[in-house]
Order: sequence, then C-alpha cells, then structure tokens
Amino acid sequence: MENYSKARTVEQPCPCPFPGLSSDTNEVRVKDGSKIRNLLRYALSRMEVKPRVLEGEGGHPKSEEGGSTTEVQEAPCSQAPEKMPSRQIVFTGTGKGVSKAITCVEIIKRRVKGLHQQTRLLFSTVLEVWEPLEPAAGLDSLTVNRSIPAIWVLLSRDPLDASLSGYQAPGNFDALWAQASKEDAGVAGGQRHGGRKKRGGGGGRGKGPGGPVRQTGRSREPGKGQSRGKGVLAGQE
Repeated sequence: MENYSKARTVEQPCPCPFPGLSSDTNEVRVKDGSKIRNLLRYALSRMEVKPRVLEGEGGHPKSEEGGSTTEVQEAPCSQAPEKMPSRQIVFTGTGKGVSKAITCVEIIKRRVKGLHQQTRLLFSTVLEVWEPLEPAAGLDSLTVNRSIPAIWVLLSRDPLDASLSGYQAPGNFDALWAQASKEDAGVAGGQRHGGRKKRGGGGGRGKGPGGPVRQTGRSREPGKGQSRGKGVLAGQE
C-alpha cells in the first residue's frame, strides 16, 4: 500500500439493535474526537428535570440609554411548568469511541438514579477508499471493507426485559464499586502487614537450638598477630 493514499472513509449505517423505541428517543453518537463534557451536557439536559423561564416576563435591573444608566423596576420572573425529561436515551460508540461511550453511561447512571440499562456489542462496517499516488502509473483505486467494534447502550427510566442478555438493573453498579473498594482495601492491608513483618526480621541475630541468640562483644579467640607475639616473648625468656 506504499503506492496508495487514503482518500476517504465512509461508515456504513448500522440498524438500531433495540426494537420498539419511540421516535423521540435521543441518540448520542460518541466518536474518537468527542468531548465528554459536551456529551454529558447534552445528555443531562435531556434526562434531568429543569424548570423553564418564560421569555418576556422578566425585567432587567438596569438598562443603558444614551450613555446614561436608568434604573428599571425588576418584575418577578414566572416559571413555566417543568419540562418533562426523556424516558430513554441511547449511546453509541465505534472504534476508539467505545471507551468514551462507556464513561458517559456510567456518569449518567450516577447522576440520574433508577435507570435500567441494556447493552449490545456488535461490529460496524467502515468503507475505506484508497487512491494511487501516481495516476499515470496505471493503478486502480481500491475499496477496503473493515469491521470495527461498536457498542449500543440504552438507558431507560421504564423497566426493560430482564431476560435479555446485556441487561443491568438499577443500583448494580453501586454493589460492584463497593466490592471493588473492599478488595482494594484488603490488598493494601496485606501489603502493610507484609512490610512490617519484613522490616522486623533480620538485624544481625542468629537462631540457636534454644531460641534466638544475640551475638555481642568481640571474639575471645586470639588473632594470628597476637599468638605470634606471645611465641616471640616466650623464646626471649
């Protein structure tokens, strides 16, 4: 492929694996370059309840006219009835966007309680078109079909079919995180106890038949220099 360059990449549309969804269900498509904060802002604005302020019924505290500031009496702002949140939302991610989609789903489940989850793992087809670097060389353009992993996650306020694979009931992630934290605490505690035991051992002590024996003082055995000196003195005498 050294004589070719990638001209374009076309992702083939993938049918929704969740049948029976309403037409107003929001779909969030997560890509490799998507910003998680932007995705969360959009998803939370659809899933959380927020009151709407009616336009044109609230005065501003000040207004500028002709360079002078005129005080305006502030009128109380009236609120419209709360906008009903969406009952369902779908997150999709392909390729490197799969991990970002999972991150967004876990954050949404922590912010909005009581959500049922249905997950589908599949493959999406990507069409790559390669053009020759030198058209005069007589090379034809190439079309390559690649299959990349994809994930579809449905979050619903209404109960889903628990018999289907990939279903996760509300609150399961709390037990999972609690179990993981207990395991981490147990591993950390074992490392601390092991470190203390290792630090307490050693120290220049030996073990005898009756227990640990501490070696103190110098050896009573004379060195070579000392015994030789005594021999010389004995010969002189």
